[in-house]
Amino acid sequence: MSPYMGGSAPAMAAQVADGYTLISAVQLKRLLDNELDQLQIELERIIRDIRSEPMNLEDIPAINARNRKIARISGALQQLQMTKAKRRRGA
Repeated sequence: MSPYMGGSAPAMAAQVADGYTLISAVQLKRLLDNELDQLQIELERIIRDIRSEPMNLEDIPAINARNRKIARISGALQQLQMTKAKRRRGA
């Protein structure tokens, strides 16, 4: 059974970006270091893709949706970095 919600790191990252799941310290506790790295890579790839898409500055709802996605991914990345830092200190 995969430790990721959704079955894989790309699927879990997509669920976080779409708002279907939130990353918590409890969820990250069961992931190994290499799995955390893979999830971080996928989240960074998604946020980079979102930021690179051109936006129509007149389309306010689309801008708001984009900003919500970026905020969800940024929060997940911060949670990942905190978990990694705690593991480094504890080891």
